[in-house]
Amino acid sequence: MIDAVDGFLSVRRALPVFSKTPTLQTKEGTIMADDNKLVAEARDSFGKGAARKIRAAGKIPAVIYGHGTDPIHVTLPGHQVGLILRKTNQVLDLDIAGKSQLALVKDVQKDPVRQIIEHLDLIVVRKGEKVTIDVPVHVEGETVPGTTAAQDANTISLEAEATNIPERIVVNVEGLEAGTQILAKDLVLPEGSTLIVDPDTLIINVTADIDQDLGDDSAAAPAAGAAAADAAE
Repeated sequence: MIDAVDGFLSVRRALPVFSKTPTLQTKEGTIMADDNKLVAEARDSFGKGAARKIRAAGKIPAVIYGHGTDPIHVTLPGHQVGLILRKTNQVLDLDIAGKSQLALVKDVQKDPVRQIIEHLDLIVVRKGEKVTIDVPVHVEGETVPGTTAAQDANTISLEAEATNIPERIVVNVEGLEAGTQILAKDLVLPEGSTLIVDPDTLIINVTADIDQDLGDDSAAAPAAGAAAADAAE
């Protein structure tokens, strides 16, 4: 049985019976913010050499495509982009020659060693449009002593409005006991978002810790000593 109370979700199962049930919640706010407004400069130079010059100037080359439009090649301010991309599934509000254009960050190419952003792929989106994204699952709280909460899925696939993508889904495991399982269908999704994955996808599994029996060391030591003495004779 699932009850929604004041924005929180309580998951209750008939068997087994636990002293405390999990509460699940979404983080407030979305990833579309005023800080995501950028001035994009059109570019007509391509290739590795041109890209190196762009990055040397503190900018990042990017391409915008989608909705049947021709690709638009632009440069973006490197520092601002680096700050924005600390979070996933970012929607940028681009100013291209005075015209506003929303674009979802689809792919980020980085230098494998220095981890410097080398190029961005952006997809044109419109207000009210739905997009499919993978949203991080964040676990908070501590299960009861002697148990471990294993996170089986680090992200969850959702369909959400392009301008209302949740930053993450938060799951509180405080006080949960062994045997508790949280499935994708148990998650509370923000308004306008729908689940894409199998509803029975396992997200969290709480298990009892297993103590390893290493045997009686006090009995093993004399036996080992006797064996060594016999070998010496």
